[in-house]
Parts: sequence; C-alpha cells; structure tokens
Amino acid sequence: MDRFIDGLFENPDMLKMGHLQRRDDSNLGLGWLYYALARILRHPRAVVIGSWRGFVPLLIARGLADNLEGGRVLFIDPSLVDNFWQDAEQVKSRFTEFGVDHIDHYQMTTQEFVQTDSYRELDDIGILFIDGLHTYEQAKFDFEAFSDRLADEGIVLFHDTAKRGTSGIYAPKRYHVTVHKFVEELETQGDFEVFNLPFDSGITLVKRRTRAADQATPAS
Repeated sequence: MDRFIDGLFENPDMLKMGHLQRRDDSNLGLGWLYYALARILRHPRAVVIGSWRGFVPLLIARGLADNLEGGRVLFIDPSLVDNFWQDAEQVKSRFTEFGVDHIDHYQMTTQEFVQTDSYRELDDIGILFIDGLHTYEQAKFDFEAFSDRLADEGIVLFHDTAKRGTSGIYAPKRYHVTVHKFVEELETQGDFEVFNLPFDSGITLVKRRTRAADQATPAS
C-alpha cells in the first residue's frame, strides 16, 4: 500500500480537490475512508460519479482488489471540466499505471447513463460516491437514480458538503455549490442515517435506516 500511495502522490493533481491529502506523511486524508469502506463492506460493486483526476475511483478500486471478493468500479464522468476523460485509451492507461484494471469508465452524465443497458442491469451497489456537478438538483438526481439499487448495507457518500459559495471549475461559467441543501433535506426525511465529516471540502455518509423489525432476533 505504501508503494501505491507514493505512486499516487507523484502526481500533484492527486493532492487537490478537497480530500485532506498530504504528501509529507503519505496521508490519504479522507481517502483512507474511501479505501476502508471498500474493505469493510466487501461488496463487489461500486459507483463513482465525477472525479477530477481519479483519486476516489482509484482508492475504492484498490480496496475492492485487496478483498477476496474482488469487484469493479463503475465510474461516470462526462469530462466537462476539460478533456482529461475523453480518450478511452488514455483513461485505461491512467488507471493501469497504478495497478488497477477494474474500473469501467462511462463518458456521460448520469442523465445519459440511466438510459443505457448498463444502468438497467445494475444492482446491489455497495458504495455510491456522488461528486459530479455540486448543485442540489444534480445531487438529488444522482442519489435518486441509484438509491433503490443499493445493497442492504450500501453506503452513499456526498463530497463537497462543507462547501458554500460559487464554483468556477467550469470557467468562465460559475454556479452555486448547494450539495449541502440536499443532504439537509435527507436528514429531515427520517428514512436515512446521515453523518457529516466537515473536513476540507466535506464528506457526508448516508445509509438507509434499518427497520426495527429487520433488527429483531427471531424467536427460538
């Protein structure tokens, strides 16, 4: 794992985008959480929506690879920020240089992906990581598109939930970052457990509540 982290941080882009990373002590920051969840849950299927340069899909994929169950990461990113994810061969080599060959990239928006056969065949998702367009509307769409396809123990992670104000990542166009508003809405519904980690750009974990009837021990 040390070699993997050293290779990751040779690229300065892997130290950006608000995951509390630090190269001086090979610290993945919130990345430890992404890797750990893949190891703990052991579900062979994860979905990642959006990534600047692949930090999150790489860590989840590495966690799956280190499990006996293995698994694959379905990575959705339309490459609207720049052309980084537009060349399929470059994307493949991007991941294989880190020893990861089980990430399937779809260069499309979630709205486009839900029209595909891959979406219709998808179920039993262990981890859903939402980090696309950071608006209330898009976070809601991404969540609702996959929430009924989560495994029983499945966990959703929303990135950038501690951010406020505007983003210029799609320069020159700017937009308001409002992911936190959708997370706050989920908190009021009562159907989900919501846990906020307000470090760096912020990450929020969401899990469907287990009904008391499901937790009851059968009578002997």
